[in-house]
Amino acid sequence: MRPEQVVLYPLMTEKAIDLIEKENKLIFVVNRNAGKRDIATAVEELYKVEVEKVQTMITRTGLKRAYVRLSPAHNASDLAIKLGIL
Repeated sequence: MRPEQVVLYPLMTEKAIDLIEKENKLIFVVNRNAGKRDIATAVEELYKVEVEKVQTMITRTGLKRAYVRLSPAHNASDLAIKLGIL
């Protein structure tokens, strides 16, 4: 899958803002068929950052969310500002 097909859009909620500030994490809605390695590679290619860890969750509505922790060398708030969600 191409990176554009894996990462659909970033999610912006109050919880997402807390994760950005406290844990250097961003939340993305991703393709349901994408694995954790696919998600990490797609985020690294699309946004030119280093991914440390990916956790996924499927919501009741059927959306798959990816909680992406960036490496300490990269700041999640800088990327959020660049994406226009903060």
